[in-house]
Amino acid sequence: MNDLSNLARVGITDADLLQTEGDFAGQGRLAVRDPASGDLVAQVAMSDARGARAAVDAADGAFPAWSTMLPQDRAALLHRWHSLIVEAGEDLARIMVAEQGKPIGEARGEIDYAASFVRFYAEEALRPNIEGVTSHLPDAEMELWREPVGVAALITPWNFPTAMITRKAAAALAAGCTVVIHPSAETPLSALALAELARRAGFPEGVVNTVVGDAATIVGEWTADARVRALSFTGSTEIGRLLYRQSSDTIKRLVMELGGHAPFIVFQGADLDRAVSEAVKAKFATSGQDCLGANRFYIQRPVYDEFCARFTKAVGDLTLGRGLDDPDIGPLINERAVAKQLAHVEDAVEQGARLLTGGCADTALGPLFFRPAVLADVPDTAAIMSEETFGPVAPLTPFDTEEEVVARANDTEYGLVAYLHSSDPRRIYRMTRSLQFGMVAVNRTKVTGAPIPFGGVKQSGLGREGARQGLEAFTDIKYVCRDWG
Repeated sequence: MNDLSNLARVGITDADLLQTEGDFAGQGRLAVRDPASGDLVAQVAMSDARGARAAVDAADGAFPAWSTMLPQDRAALLHRWHSLIVEAGEDLARIMVAEQGKPIGEARGEIDYAASFVRFYAEEALRPNIEGVTSHLPDAEMELWREPVGVAALITPWNFPTAMITRKAAAALAAGCTVVIHPSAETPLSALALAELARRAGFPEGVVNTVVGDAATIVGEWTADARVRALSFTGSTEIGRLLYRQSSDTIKRLVMELGGHAPFIVFQGADLDRAVSEAVKAKFATSGQDCLGANRFYIQRPVYDEFCARFTKAVGDLTLGRGLDDPDIGPLINERAVAKQLAHVEDAVEQGARLLTGGCADTALGPLFFRPAVLADVPDTAAIMSEETFGPVAPLTPFDTEEEVVARANDTEYGLVAYLHSSDPRRIYRMTRSLQFGMVAVNRTKVTGAPIPFGGVKQSGLGREGARQGLEAFTDIKYVCRDWG
């Protein structure tokens, strides 16, 4: 990848990376490194505050024509973008591996996932929602129109560097908004590749704008700019709170997918083979670096020991390696991530937990590789039971009653997703009603996709992404009351 061959096939050269387009140019270069090896993958020119403002200038200037374009014409451009993403899928996946470290099989899956949002919203662009209202006034006709809000700022993370852009951008573009995109500094190449494919798809100048640079500088400009009418952010709850405050003066429409601290609950009588298999998926996808990742495993006492044994065996069999070798677990994103795993393991063991497997760095592979860990008998006072780990460490603890596990699972500021395994339909109904999470997965792990409204409650976020609901943040309702005279 260091020869930039995959980027070149997408349409980006080394020279393109070292200069930003037009007025977006700033100062300095951003070094992008392979987490598996530490090798330099590329250097990318950084924009500054002036570039951030210029991007909004471009998006604001393009908005009148884009917002009034016929829906079928916007849909055609989205379909073309989708086709180009699919055609470039292998190159996009390899770009992702190089800058993020994700195993190539998972990276290919993310490209498919990312493309599905573009296709879904290309179809939704054809269905502008105009509703009639039964009039309460004589001789009056009433309608509700949905209109695009204006410029939308999209702030995306490093763990899903392609899908988080398309999930936001496709919805905003289908609604008639223009967008300014700020990708994570750790994974700018995937974003730049998507932007190049959007350009080749034929989106008018100024409709899609990608700005790489210091997050505080770039995003700070956008939260203060009244022309930016919507902001969609995926990242930590801490940063979400900051953006919430910064956006208050300009009263922006906000969508936030923030932290998660998912419980994984297994009751006696559940299919243990399936529960163990799904637990591995729920914990170790994206090397554990996933907001949907299971963080706390509650296993009913009669099956606790057997689950611990089976799960530990399955985790011990997971392979580590570089992304292009398609292992089960790749490198973590940076040194801070490794340090957090070590700290959580050490804290839990000091409080009485048993380390059943893993729990240490694997320096033979590289400084960012960490052996997936299983901890048993973890007390609720351990840091890992209240903090998002965002890595390959699984804490297990027993429970006795349904009421107990509901209280313990809900005892968190987060509320993104919960995982439940049970064979009792009445218990499944009671639990899904009682769990305070925006999404509940029953006897399975994968629940996401373009047609579903993704999002959490409490401090896991605001609003929803995907489905028809994903358009709501990017549109305003205009009420029209008409008297024909």
